[in-house]
Amino acid sequence: MNKKENPVAKAVDKVIDAISDNGGEEIPGRPGSAPPQVAEPVEPRGPLPPKPDQRGPDPFTATGQPSGDTTETRAQGGAYLTTATGTRLPDTDHSLKAGPRGPVLLRDHHLREKITHFDHERIPERVVHARGAAAHGVFRGYGSAAKVTKAAFLAKDVETPVFVRFSTVLGSRGSADAVRDTRGFATKFYTSEGVFDLVGNNIPVFFIQDAIKFPDVIHAGKPHPDREIPQAQSAHDTFWDFVSLHTEATHHTMWNMSDRGIPRSYRMMEGFGVHTFRLVAADGGTVLAKFHWKPKAGVHSLVWEEAQIVNGVDPDFHRRDLADAIEAGAYPEWEFGIQVFPDSPDQTFEGIDLLDPTKIVPEELAPVQPIGLLTLNANPVNFFAETEQVAFHVGHLVPGIDVTDDPLLAGRLFSYLDTQITRLGGPNFVQLPINRPHAPVNDMLRDGMHQTAVHTGVAPYRPNSLDGGCPFQAPGGYVEVPVPVEAAARGRTAPASYADHFSQPRLFWLSMSPVEQAHIIAAYTFELSKVFEQAIRERQLQVLARVDPYLCEQVALGLGLPVPEGKPEVYVEPSPALSQVGRQWPTTGRIVGIVAGGDLDALRTVRQAVLDGGMVPLVIAPAGGVLPGPGDPISVQRTFAAARSVEFDAIVVAGAPAPGPDAIGARDAKAGLSGPVDPRVSLMLNEAYRHGKPLGGWDGAADAFASAGIPPGAPGVVVGEAGPEVLGEVVTLLGGHRVWSRFPASLGPNA
Repeated sequence: MNKKENPVAKAVDKVIDAISDNGGEEIPGRPGSAPPQVAEPVEPRGPLPPKPDQRGPDPFTATGQPSGDTTETRAQGGAYLTTATGTRLPDTDHSLKAGPRGPVLLRDHHLREKITHFDHERIPERVVHARGAAAHGVFRGYGSAAKVTKAAFLAKDVETPVFVRFSTVLGSRGSADAVRDTRGFATKFYTSEGVFDLVGNNIPVFFIQDAIKFPDVIHAGKPHPDREIPQAQSAHDTFWDFVSLHTEATHHTMWNMSDRGIPRSYRMMEGFGVHTFRLVAADGGTVLAKFHWKPKAGVHSLVWEEAQIVNGVDPDFHRRDLADAIEAGAYPEWEFGIQVFPDSPDQTFEGIDLLDPTKIVPEELAPVQPIGLLTLNANPVNFFAETEQVAFHVGHLVPGIDVTDDPLLAGRLFSYLDTQITRLGGPNFVQLPINRPHAPVNDMLRDGMHQTAVHTGVAPYRPNSLDGGCPFQAPGGYVEVPVPVEAAARGRTAPASYADHFSQPRLFWLSMSPVEQAHIIAAYTFELSKVFEQAIRERQLQVLARVDPYLCEQVALGLGLPVPEGKPEVYVEPSPALSQVGRQWPTTGRIVGIVAGGDLDALRTVRQAVLDGGMVPLVIAPAGGVLPGPGDPISVQRTFAAARSVEFDAIVVAGAPAPGPDAIGARDAKAGLSGPVDPRVSLMLNEAYRHGKPLGGWDGAADAFASAGIPPGAPGVVVGEAGPEVLGEVVTLLGGHRVWSRFPASLGPNA
């Protein structure tokens, strides 16, 4: 497909053109595709087109045929309000009554249609992964997987449209984004051979080894059924009661208590297929494999206090971050990779059971081999139609990819299909536009609720002669690998290897840097402090004692409880690949706050340099609008009252801003005590410093840092004479994500 015919390439060009031609207003977040006027519009006109960063599901029919529709033709049309059947309406503000004060009449069909549809706007939310955000994109295969799988979408330079949905697990649709939780990372590949759904998480292991335990772990993690609290949190009795008793959950729990449980952004988050899959090559050869997503922006997290502030200041933090990055043209990217293992009869590798979803294979033993690149380049046009109605299923496979006998995966193969039928009202959920395949469909499935395909023919069965024998069985289609099944007694059992619950949690702990270990200690201490029953806390300390004595000791100290007896049972080698700390990463798409001072020329230069570096500048000033002064106007994106440190990856200060006119405690509690520098700026800088963020300033900015209690010469605080030079040093620091040297650690044996 050439570029002129490629809808993904067209979408990319459209976004680039829009960003280039928007008069210098590159900052994302504009609600609509055109600015509104102050007065209510009265001149009839048709619906506005989507914003340049948006596109809807690709135009295919319910049976997988290209339709040629555009986003506009599939959305509402015309300048006038109508009923659902197209009858124009002159009034939608008043019910049909018997006189101005009379009763409302039953015959008001418009009232009934409008209210009935409203009453049914919501479908049952997902039991898990209810809170989500999504985007369209494209996947390009490198061709490097050809030796191990015949999957067509992985061939060299093949481009495949995708839709990716990120999510939390425990919270409802209305919960906050930056909670401590596992994140879903689900990718729908619209391949030429049918839909392939890779439904994974940002953590490579799971709490349980068998799907029959899934209702238990979710019931334990969800809000308590009597009070429906706490929402979207694991810091409560039922969760810790379960995981302290069900110790196969220890490994996943350790990941959740680490920084991986509070990612900085969906676009700075790894993804994993969790299970081991079987790949089939063109010659019939098979290997076992694990799937990985590696973000090009690096793997970064929030710190806990930052996450707590985020959930109050902007509960939509991750959702907004993803949409804004795409709108700004800083397209998130991930490399798709595989770990490959021999398809041996015992299905183990280096002593690790590959069918146990609570285990990883360290990358030092089996490197991740990159096989393709995922780019997200368009936001959905409609959240409900796309993000909410997208239906993933681990059984949506394509030739070249098969499942294994992982008992957790086996249960998911049943559960996902059953769930979609309930949520989306019947078996035809794959006909919703966002779920439609981009390959021809002739499935002999008929009727059912919400059937949108108008089938022809009279013989939806095989064999038949009335429809000329169609559909025919396909040579070279999807065939399950004929793996021998050993004769065995029927029973509810598990292999002996599944009994090892502690070697891999210890592996993870020992692989963390001192600062990451400090965060794990703090997370366990915080979470267990919220547990009411002391017996549960004591039991969890017994679990931690079998992972690491120092971890257990420090958590016990924070809880004021005695250290239980116990010690690790195994020796393991650390895996440096598990740590997020110590590497340099691209800064594309990072958010830089610029606090306005007196020198507008320097601020203007720094702002442009941030843009030129592929980052997003947000100017912060005492009031909104445009900064007063000569030269080209500089728009203000945040006021001192509205800004908070959690929005920014780094902050630079153009001077020492005096208190704004609204720095009044009764109006803004953040204003606090008066001083020479606006107290809200001081608070913002103090928070950013505590959270390890790079800071810089010029033209008297040292006074601003002093007002925030930041000592002169502190690590990661750059003070200079000129803005561009200061920015350069700040961006270099930003490549490491945080300035961890600001907090020297002394953490026991690994410090």
